[in-house]
Amino acid sequence: MGAGDALGGAIARRFAREGLIAVPSRRKIMPLGELVAEIEDNGCLAEGIPCDARDEEAVINLFDKVENEIGPLEAFVFNTGAQHSDSILDMTAKIYRQVWESAAFAGFLTGREAARRMVDRGRGTIIFTGATASVRGGAGFASFAGAKHALRALAQSMARELCPRGIHVGHIIVDGMIDSDAVRNKFPDRTAALPAGGMLNPDHIADSYWGMHAQPRDAWTFEMDLRPSVEQW
Repeated sequence: MGAGDALGGAIARRFAREGLIAVPSRRKIMPLGELVAEIEDNGCLAEGIPCDARDEEAVINLFDKVENEIGPLEAFVFNTGAQHSDSILDMTAKIYRQVWESAAFAGFLTGREAARRMVDRGRGTIIFTGATASVRGGAGFASFAGAKHALRALAQSMARELCPRGIHVGHIIVDGMIDSDAVRNKFPDRTAALPAGGMLNPDHIADSYWGMHAQPRDAWTFEMDLRPSVEQW
């Protein structure tokens, strides 16, 4: 969920290379077609399904379609983008709610539906994409940090409940600008100020996601912190 041109797409490609059928999803259908074609050109299997992760009925239909028409759900990754920066003095209630819906509420809806499909089989992996905002609020990022804190708490609660039932729930903290055209267009000044090689390679991050699925851990030890140095914060 949240299969864009950077990390989401890289995760879909990585899991497909391991023999799984990738089901990338996002609201817009056109980029999904391009991603699916790329995966299939590499000899792997994929089927793109558009979905608004904030819409409960649409989410339920998505997971039903996967189970009924594609195969049993082995792994689910929640990776929707919701980054927003604005002064708390100027932030509107509408924007705050939209960021929360995209990064936290949508995580609940999709995570719940994934768990419901996995629990009877007693296996599966659910991974949520976090950020430094998951553990530290920054000036101008009240909406994003609030939503990411909520998503991390959801992952913690799900891990403690579901791990004893065979479902591994993970949370990956990603710090930094991920190398993509979308990030460069949204934050031109920040990306321009980075040194050469200062942006994160989405394919390298995707390897960590696959490792989390291939080598699951127990309960809430199932978090991976990709920040360069926790002490610096």
